[in-house]
Amino acid sequence: MRVQALTAVLAAELVLLASIGGCGRRTTPPATPLTPTVFQPLRQELNKSYAELFRIAPTLEYSQAQIDSMREYLKQAEDFCIGRVDDRADQYEKQLAAYQEKLREPATNGGRHNLHCEIQNTRAMMNQAKVLAQTAIPVSYENRKAKLDLIQNWPTDLKTIKQQIASGAYRDRRWGNVEDIGFREVASGQEDDIKTGQDAIRDMKAAGLMPRAIEDPEVVNYVRNLGARIASRSDLQVPLHITVLNSQEINAFALPGGYLFIERGLLEAVENESQLAGVIAHEIAHAAARHGHKLMVRATISSIIYQAAEVAAIMLTGGVASIGIYYAMQYGFFGLGLVLNLNLLGVSREYELEADQLGIQYAWNSGYDPSGFINFFDKMASKEGYVRGISWFHSHPPFYQRMVEAQREIMFLPARPAITNTREFQQMKRALARVTAEARAEESEPNRPSLLSPEPGCPPPPIISFQDQRQVEDVCQLNPEQLAPRHGRSLRAD
Repeated sequence: MRVQALTAVLAAELVLLASIGGCGRRTTPPATPLTPTVFQPLRQELNKSYAELFRIAPTLEYSQAQIDSMREYLKQAEDFCIGRVDDRADQYEKQLAAYQEKLREPATNGGRHNLHCEIQNTRAMMNQAKVLAQTAIPVSYENRKAKLDLIQNWPTDLKTIKQQIASGAYRDRRWGNVEDIGFREVASGQEDDIKTGQDAIRDMKAAGLMPRAIEDPEVVNYVRNLGARIASRSDLQVPLHITVLNSQEINAFALPGGYLFIERGLLEAVENESQLAGVIAHEIAHAAARHGHKLMVRATISSIIYQAAEVAAIMLTGGVASIGIYYAMQYGFFGLGLVLNLNLLGVSREYELEADQLGIQYAWNSGYDPSGFINFFDKMASKEGYVRGISWFHSHPPFYQRMVEAQREIMFLPARPAITNTREFQQMKRALARVTAEARAEESEPNRPSLLSPEPGCPPPPIISFQDQRQVEDVCQLNPEQLAPRHGRSLRAD
């Protein structure tokens, strides 16, 4: 019976595959499902910020059928886009095999060098395409679907929130006693996590997973002072230790015991102090609620060391074992942000929502605009492109649920004057620009040893990127030959 059932399932899948192309890929772009007078305005709404949509959604008038049609269109567009980029990755893989076959042929030194450069860049393009298809494009479309959900559901959710405020029922929510922040206990035993965090840091340094820290006093002191301000107005009961890492990945993470790491890419990406305060408060919430400790029942430090061994093997062999490791090396440091998000803090949707709620409370209690967190989330999801920020979204709750829960918490908090930006933030940004320039100069030094570019003297691999919602279609429509520029020209879909 099991064999018969399996055969029936496989037969049904083969019929489906035959209708949409090999490997389940959609081979043609979807047709516009609505009239232009409906489709174009609705499409424009999906490019607006969450803050703007929260404001205007109750005034929009789209029927259920129109929203359903747009949702199906987005699904088909995502399938088509992923299929196109997957096809590119396949073509790069074939081209790579052809180049490697040429290695068997005799060649001059110059010809051999050029061939090595072709292999190097083709390998980079192949893996970039895989990153886009497996993570970045799905994140882009998940964001659009969330905004469509917001247009559909927010008017009803808003009425419910207003009723909860009017009746006073909002005070009964978990951690609704915001007047007791710092005196309440969201998780007991925080001090027991200190040694765990120290051991994790020691092991990761020993495994080569920890990049060097930024030493510029203007940058470091600013971030530590901001973190200390928020920690003193939070439920954290252990000392906060902040390290600013010289990594271009847009991320931040907290190890158990109050050890917080902020990456250079995050400082570059935030536009004002309230956005940075929102992210730091979110990570402090992870530590205060002991999420790392709770998740380590399933993901121990040994799992990090296992992946460190995998990274070490890659460094010795020059190969790329997995797309996740490739992403971590190409767009961040040796997988630290990715590893920690997957194995410590990015596994549980429940914990992410808890950290969102507590983090918003801590930012508010520290005098900052609590909307900063939503604004940064929107910036990351809509404008930055996702390759350097992929791990920030990995395994997180659905975007719509996350945004609505955050907006609800903001509406429940008592109104008070709030800080959006400061002069100190601008001073930090100027100092950070010098740090970034120095880091990029080091990265671009000729003949500098590089895991991804072992052949010296080659042009840098071209970069595929897209920076807002409109441009994801541009990436999907590019032909493979357009993605193989020569002479080190950086390709951008804009």
